[in-house]
Amino acid sequence: MKLSHQTQTRLLLALVIIVALVAHVLPAPRTIDDAFITFRYSRNLVEGEGFVYNPGVRTLGTTTPLYTVLMAGMSLVTGGQDFPWYALTINAIAAAATAAFLFLLLVRVSNNLWLGTLGGVLWGVSPTSVTFAVGGMETAVNILWLVGATWFFVADRRVWLGVFIGLAFLTRIDSVLWWGPLMLYQFGESLLLARRSRAQPASTGWLAMIPWRTWLAALLVVMPWLLFAWAYFGSPVPNSLSAKTVAYIMPPGSAFIAFVRAYVVPFSESQLMGAVGVMVALVFYMLLLISGALYILRKYPRLLPFVLYPWLYLIVFSVANPLVFRWYVAPPLPALMVTLLIGAWRILDSIGQQRRLPALIAAAGLSLLWVSTSLAGWELRPDHGPQRPAPEMAWHQIELYYEQIGTQLHEEYGVTAQTPVASADIGAVGYFSQATIIDTVGLVTPELSAYYPVDPALIVSEQNYAIPPQLIYDTAPDYLVTMEAFVRLGLEQETEFHDRYSLAREIPTSFYGTGMRLYEAVR
Repeated sequence: MKLSHQTQTRLLLALVIIVALVAHVLPAPRTIDDAFITFRYSRNLVEGEGFVYNPGVRTLGTTTPLYTVLMAGMSLVTGGQDFPWYALTINAIAAAATAAFLFLLLVRVSNNLWLGTLGGVLWGVSPTSVTFAVGGMETAVNILWLVGATWFFVADRRVWLGVFIGLAFLTRIDSVLWWGPLMLYQFGESLLLARRSRAQPASTGWLAMIPWRTWLAALLVVMPWLLFAWAYFGSPVPNSLSAKTVAYIMPPGSAFIAFVRAYVVPFSESQLMGAVGVMVALVFYMLLLISGALYILRKYPRLLPFVLYPWLYLIVFSVANPLVFRWYVAPPLPALMVTLLIGAWRILDSIGQQRRLPALIAAAGLSLLWVSTSLAGWELRPDHGPQRPAPEMAWHQIELYYEQIGTQLHEEYGVTAQTPVASADIGAVGYFSQATIIDTVGLVTPELSAYYPVDPALIVSEQNYAIPPQLIYDTAPDYLVTMEAFVRLGLEQETEFHDRYSLAREIPTSFYGTGMRLYEAVR
């Protein structure tokens, strides 16, 4: 018996969701350092300390207030504090929902279930998507709002569009790079429709000419947080944004290069195809992107803000040239993938009208290639962390070392909530030591940004950061946790530092210098 189109759609949508859920849960938590900053905020909320990192200090050092509250809510509901698993649970659901929205978008544009299924599965097993979901970051949730809002805009669900825009703002403030153009496009569309219908403001009122349902829904979602943040922190803008701009010294063009490297391999092609294969694919991808963008512009112009988002994102970050953390490259990838897939479908559909069999063979080959390159980005047995299949890029050895140091400080050295501990990477160290953290970058200690920019002579070649010696002397922490490269040309060269601190432990590493170091104040 032949299944109806509706039944096929439901079955394939269920398949996409199941694949995404399994792929995102399978590796188990492999938490990234920055996620532990959010977890500490969440833990303090649950324990009654307030929305703070260091108890008693009201500084917004997390960029994701909604995610922080979600983690705290999971803790209250379960009665536990297993934040890495709470994050993975939420992220896996968000990634599966994103895969479902991609399926729906692609099917709506092409009326082709194969294309929708391929897009959903590719995002479901994407090493980039899985890495930051298991890493505990808010990336999966942020991307869900982006793709979901795009779907609701295309489907003309104005209230839900506003809700998702509001939730996006509460998840990542830089989401304005996609919802800003989307809202502007929607407003322009409303004005154009009013003009075409010859409606005049005097007769219809401006309210009839603006998408007020979307705007009101977004405002109602966002306003409670804005009022709270201004009253509690003095500003809803995370301090970490300004701190990172002065603490790190980046060579010109470094952000642009980082994004280009990510954009040319949206399906992890480098793992299987090598550098030469990627260069050949790049030319082919340019053709697909142009084909997809032209079709969308002609047939589904409401997708235009979504299609343009990766390029606006690239331009803004390239001009700002911040330190590009790995998860920064993830949000634009769904839009890039959708444009590529639509471009491929258009070309193959045109060929199929004349030569059906070659088009089917090409479609099957291309699908197999992209799924294979995505899976090639996985490891069956990672050399660290849980011994479960995981993306190769889900590397978190440095966090495991920081966890060791943080646990040792708490359990062996008797560090308490009143003990000052300095560190440049404050996530795992702060979470496991439970100490008062002197954040040498200034994410949660904004007054320390006054010590930057640091003298470039203190920064080791191929690094972007060094701890200012005077910062340590002035704050006088009981302990300092750092990578060797951050102190090699600065603190390690000064007699005063060695008079005041002794090396208590070193874990040899091949990254950020020769090791992770724990210094203890001489008593």
